Amino acid sequence: MKRREAREKAIQTLFQLDNSEMNVDEAIGYIVEAPLDSFYEQLVRGTAEHLTEIDSEITNKLENWTIDRLPKIDRTVLRLAVYELLHNEEVPNRVIMNEAIELCKTFGDEKSGRFVNGVLSKFQ
Repeated sequence: MKRREAREKAIQTLFQLDNSEMNVDEAIGYIVEAPLDSFYEQLVRGTAEHLTEIDSEITNKLENWTIDRLPKIDRTVLRLAVYELLHNEEVPNRVIMNEAIELCKTFGDEKSGRFVNGVLSKFQ
């Protein structure tokens, strides 16, 4: 699985977690079949494990928004990107930001990319 595909599948999995009572293993099983790609699994499990920290970091960067009011897909993309920014030192920040914008183009609406870029730019 290529990294872009791993990120897309991770977004789908994290979106499932945010919108259901599933645990991480159930959500992973709903989106992908075994064997699991290690990068994909790292993204999903890492984001889920650090969710409180990630949401706190995002909340500190938001202006006139609360994390609960964000569109669900924007919130999911932000969570994944902030996880990578904080915990994945092997990928350059500009690549993480670019990937987040591309994910918004795939899953969000026309405003998602600009919004997510604006929030993530505050992490530089």
